[in-house]
Amino acid sequence: MFHFEEGEVFLIDKPLDWTSFDAVNLIRAVIKRYHGIRKIKVGHAGTLDPLATGLLIICTGRMTKQIDHFQAQEKVYTGTFLLGQTTPSYDMECEPDAFFPTDGITVEMMEEARKQFIGEILQRPPKFSAIKINGKRAFDYARSDKEIEMKERLVTIEDFKLDYSEFPKINFEVKCSKGTYIRSLAHDFGKALGNGACLISLRRTKIGDFDVANARDLFELKREIQVTGTEYREEVEELRN
Repeated sequence: MFHFEEGEVFLIDKPLDWTSFDAVNLIRAVIKRYHGIRKIKVGHAGTLDPLATGLLIICTGRMTKQIDHFQAQEKVYTGTFLLGQTTPSYDMECEPDAFFPTDGITVEMMEEARKQFIGEILQRPPKFSAIKINGKRAFDYARSDKEIEMKERLVTIEDFKLDYSEFPKINFEVKCSKGTYIRSLAHDFGKALGNGACLISLRRTKIGDFDVANARDLFELKREIQVTGTEYREEVEELRN
């Protein structure tokens, strides 16, 4: 039996094309509908973009107080960069805005560029991001073609592994601090090569000690919440009768 008000921590494998808020809203709605809880706090510990998949921590009730703690944990991502082009969003949300030849790029050059991003680095978040500026999301300004200044911030890249076997696609694994944008890492990696790059796939595999291998399918969790809610209401009705 779930204890939503006392607090639950769900590890979800977020599906492609869903926002983190979509997942939270689904869980909140099904709890309210099937368990008769009118007001319930539900939140997530770290946004994943719609084009990303992987580990999303969703907390309910009193466990929402732990969200800041979970968000502060180191994270591990895997995915793929594409060298030779850039996009305004630094990923595949937008169409390419520039193309570059990649035939002169060597493994040695890419290794030198990779080393530049290990440790503490200054990173500028993408304009197409959920960061709030004057109470408004950055992506709202970007989609309205309004110029905004995205300030650099200090992040830490603990580990940055690259696999060049599918060049110009580059597969990666990154272990990084809270606040790191992998899209910006892709963009900046391309710039370090005097070229361009964008993110074409992203998956979060770990948050602290939590692993996506232990995560649940969002829709299976939804069905379980529905079933347990129906069973609970049937038991209540039997007791009343």
